Amino acid sequence: MPANLPPQYFDAEKSFREAKNPAEKIAALEEMLAIMPKHKGTDHLRAELRARIAKLTQLAAKKSGTRRASMVIEREGAAQVVVIGLPNAGKSQLVSSITNASPAVAEYPFTTHSATPGMMEFENIKIQLIDTPPLVPQAIDFWLPPLLRRADTLLIMVDLVDAPLEQMETITAQLEKMRIVIGDAEAGEDSEFTIWHKKALIIGNKLDLDNASQNYTALKNKYGRQFPLISISARGGAGLEELKLKIYQVLDIIRVYTKAPGKKPDFADPIILDRGSTVEDAAAEVHKDFRAKLRYARIWGSGKHDGLMAKRDHVLEDGDIIELHL
Repeated sequence: MPANLPPQYFDAEKSFREAKNPAEKIAALEEMLAIMPKHKGTDHLRAELRARIAKLTQLAAKKSGTRRASMVIEREGAAQVVVIGLPNAGKSQLVSSITNASPAVAEYPFTTHSATPGMMEFENIKIQLIDTPPLVPQAIDFWLPPLLRRADTLLIMVDLVDAPLEQMETITAQLEKMRIVIGDAEAGEDSEFTIWHKKALIIGNKLDLDNASQNYTALKNKYGRQFPLISISARGGAGLEELKLKIYQVLDIIRVYTKAPGKKPDFADPIILDRGSTVEDAAAEVHKDFRAKLRYARIWGSGKHDGLMAKRDHVLEDGDIIELHL
């Protein structure tokens, strides 16, 4: 069966040939993989691209002492969250305000030209936030779609004083061109291509300015049933602590703590798991061999009694303390 590759595939292939380092090559290969139709005629080529990505990833890791390209950012902390929006939405101001990063912040558009990561502290964990260039056609480099597809969650920032409903329409249209669908929305007619479904939080910024509250109400009325929303002032600081909690909730992760028999739990270094994870999943995170060797665990937190014995399929809750017995 012929592959029937679209023209965009060959554009990405050209970017791969012109790439100057492993990071750029990986981004181009991921774009080729995303564009490629899914059918039997492309199975061999898809496997080949995945193998090349794996090989280049190993090569990039060996050269980690060299300058890292801005478009390939390793996931750090509990999760990787990418901030997107149109020019002057306040993305850089937000990342600067709630992380240790220092992206360029200015009143004029297109200040951000590359991806800038920073770590946001939330209680006893850190979550990685990444500032990105404006989501407009002239600013979308080939490395941006793979970055968004790899993210655990997208933060969509809109300017509450500049037609936020139109901004959302523009942003979702740009994401769809990258084959990224947010929330529970269904994919379009191009279902033969790979589609990425991403969790998203809509952030209405500049709440302290005129007409912002009225525009935020309109935003909630249209999107409130589809997405979680929050209004903030990235510059003034209003709503930023609530935003941190909202980001944690949207990620839908839990923190689980471990303890040795007769010892106190370590609350400084929790295991991060997806909500719905089990004792077996936690054991595998502690050590790769623990999943097979695990006999049972004792649980403090979600059980009816402290120290309750639990089997490996016991579903954990946020804040649980586990004592693994091999």
